[in-house]
Amino acid sequence: MSHIEFGFDPNWMETLSTPFMTNAFLAGLCIALAAGVMGYFTIARHSTFAAHALAHIGLPGATGAVLLGLPVSLGLGGFALAGALVIGALGKRVSEREIATGTVLAFATGLGLFFARLSSSASAQMQSILFGSILTITTEQIIGFLAFDVVLLVVLALIYRPLLFSSLDEQVAQAKGVPIGVMNVAFMAIMAGVITIAVPAVGTLLVFALVITPAATATILTGSPFKAMVVAGLLCLAAIWGGLVVSAMFPAPPSFIIVTLSTLFWALAKAAQALRR
Repeated sequence: MSHIEFGFDPNWMETLSTPFMTNAFLAGLCIALAAGVMGYFTIARHSTFAAHALAHIGLPGATGAVLLGLPVSLGLGGFALAGALVIGALGKRVSEREIATGTVLAFATGLGLFFARLSSSASAQMQSILFGSILTITTEQIIGFLAFDVVLLVVLALIYRPLLFSSLDEQVAQAKGVPIGVMNVAFMAIMAGVITIAVPAVGTLLVFALVITPAATATILTGSPFKAMVVAGLLCLAAIWGGLVVSAMFPAPPSFIIVTLSTLFWALAKAAQALRR
């Protein structure tokens, strides 16, 4: 009968200095920057379900890309963006967004399973898509992540005030002339990009732990939007880098450790909040 051993690896420092680990650390930095900023807006806009769903909506794009011999990230990003634009256009209010998100998610999940059944290579790729594989991220992917972060910061610098206003109080923002529909679509489109760069690290099933959980923890620790974004990014980075170090010391899937650390930070913040009360 087989059994699993989680023993200490005395050569963990050497493992950390390998090129694939360097790539993983750099990817973690890019992901944390994007996830920290957008995670706050996701919570403020009550769009956590939509963010979680976008990762699954990208699933048929990823399996379809494998089927056609295209890069997985291209298919994932394309479908996530298409789903985001549909949800953003159909869901003007929170209740409408929930219905639109659920409908698009159900169709996309079924399509993803259909594509996976058509090809054995797509089916084999499903595990890395669902659970991530941060240790296999390439230098080309990191360049793509970095380029996305630059675009993200430029776009946010342009729409920060109206996006924040519409996120915190949609009705008042609309009365003041903020284009709510445009902000909805812009937010969902940016979120699709964040999901696309986060999925290679932890997969579609666990992406919630990078985009939402650190931001939820940050909102407990601080009430300022800007501070919450900074804290969320730092918590996300701590979870990713901490997960990589721990997985090198005690061989285990990095995505599992990353998600565990992210959840632990949130649980500690909730406990501290309860004690203060």
